[in-house]
Amino acid sequence: MKKKVIALMLAAAMVVGVTACGGGSDTTTPAADSGDAASETTEGEEAPADDTAADSTAPAASGSGKVLSVQIGPNPETIDPALNSAVDGGNMILHTFECLLTVDQEGKLAPGQAESWETSEDGLTWTFHLRDGLKWSDGSALTANDFVYSWRRVCDPMVAAPYAETVLGMVEGYADAIGGNLEALGVEAPDDKTLVVHLTQPCSYFGSLAAFATLSPVQQATIDANGDGWAVAADTYVCNGSFYISEWVPGSYIMCTKNPNYWNADAIKLDAIKFNLIEDPNASYSAYQTGEVLFIKDVPTEEIPSLEGNAEFHVEPIIGTYYLSLNTEREPFNDPKVRKALSLAIDREYVAGTLMQGTYSAASNFMGPGWIDTDGSQFIDNANGGKPYIDTANHEANVEEAKQLLADAGYPDGAGFPAITYSTNDAGYHKVVAEYLQQAWAEIGVELQVDIVEWASFTPMRRNGDYDASRNGWVGDYSDPSNMLDLLYSSNGNNDGKFNNAEYDAAMDTSRTTLDAAERSAALHKAEDILMNEAACVPVAYYNDFWLQSSKIQNMWHSAYGYWYFMYADIAE
Repeated sequence: MKKKVIALMLAAAMVVGVTACGGGSDTTTPAADSGDAASETTEGEEAPADDTAADSTAPAASGSGKVLSVQIGPNPETIDPALNSAVDGGNMILHTFECLLTVDQEGKLAPGQAESWETSEDGLTWTFHLRDGLKWSDGSALTANDFVYSWRRVCDPMVAAPYAETVLGMVEGYADAIGGNLEALGVEAPDDKTLVVHLTQPCSYFGSLAAFATLSPVQQATIDANGDGWAVAADTYVCNGSFYISEWVPGSYIMCTKNPNYWNADAIKLDAIKFNLIEDPNASYSAYQTGEVLFIKDVPTEEIPSLEGNAEFHVEPIIGTYYLSLNTEREPFNDPKVRKALSLAIDREYVAGTLMQGTYSAASNFMGPGWIDTDGSQFIDNANGGKPYIDTANHEANVEEAKQLLADAGYPDGAGFPAITYSTNDAGYHKVVAEYLQQAWAEIGVELQVDIVEWASFTPMRRNGDYDASRNGWVGDYSDPSNMLDLLYSSNGNNDGKFNNAEYDAAMDTSRTTLDAAERSAALHKAEDILMNEAACVPVAYYNDFWLQSSKIQNMWHSAYGYWYFMYADIAE
């Protein structure tokens, strides 16, 4: 009955890094799958220059000329590269900043601010050679020392960058730097065009990290002058990417104008990109229908049946998992039996197939398709002896096990179990999933209240642990499994559930330091075994991205990591 009720409500509402960090580095042949190349002495292909592009010596008037109007989300929590951990903010940063390396349309590493790079024979030293004449959006010179400053800033405990350990934990001196001795970090600039990075152990996917937004260069002068406020206003947001912010009206739009000081400005055909900050999917859809915007990420879920077969409606897989975080620092979520009971009570096939209308896939594991094992195979195929951790096709048996686990935890039929709150933002399927959880958990005797939180407040609330249970999710930044498994490491800044397990940490430590590919694979799989056995989080579905895109947009692309690349796009007349 509960499924019919929810369905009616919905209708009504409607690189493979061979051994990765800790592994050996091949010094003659770069890996090239899924953008995780360790690319040695590489000169990659660049976007072609456009001889017909507008003069790039002066900025275009804000919002004038050829403007691509899009919607990828509401007000971002932050667009400070060091602090962002959300896809919408990452999409904006992608267009305003550029790292040493970039990811091309084929998902392979390509030159960015660095025109070439190489690794030492032992894999411990990475050297990046910057392009001539790099500039910030304000016209001042950008040098290798700007990267030294920016990477040290990521380690600064006063900044508290959530990705710090993930992106720099393998660099020499990281432990001292994160403790406040920033100069201990093993990053140096022997001259203005050369950046040298010293690692504690080989990391074959470090090239992917060098292309990751957290390690974008940021200008020290604007941060020194404006403090934390540098990244919240157009006039202080100095950047180095293909576009710069020319206007910012909170709650309305962020206008990004072509950056004439970008090294490849001649290849940029658009004069501006207007990021419309719309939180309501119905408002986004209305703007798309009227032609006010040509692209929307947030499509109303009730419209999806009518959009099937529409050439402008796109559905593509990405590497990531929609999951729930349970605050393990609060009772009763500190008991793994309780966490596992709540997990098993969820009918994942129903959630993915009915509530999410087949746009997502039911998650039997935490690590879904697309993550690459150390031997080049799919990580999921080698997990749990080749069997799913959760039999998503046998929901009735799962519910009976959930009831038994809850009884074993001291709450037979939910007796004595406190009322709990589930926090989520109201976008996509989040609200209807929350309403389903109320019914699913009621079936095992658990009373659930739903708290709808504005997006700008939602992620800091979750990161601070100010919740009982919460919607969560992760889209891969690169295809090495450590990228998502690191989330549950006790000291990771993105460990929203505050999971703390010494055996789990030890497995991840082994995966970071071993030089043996098989041992590293075994350690990563052991970590997932522990995660699933302890119900450190609750995987629900594997992500797909779905969006509406006008046929007028040309030469943009979507990556498996959940990003849309508009910078080289054009608009057909």
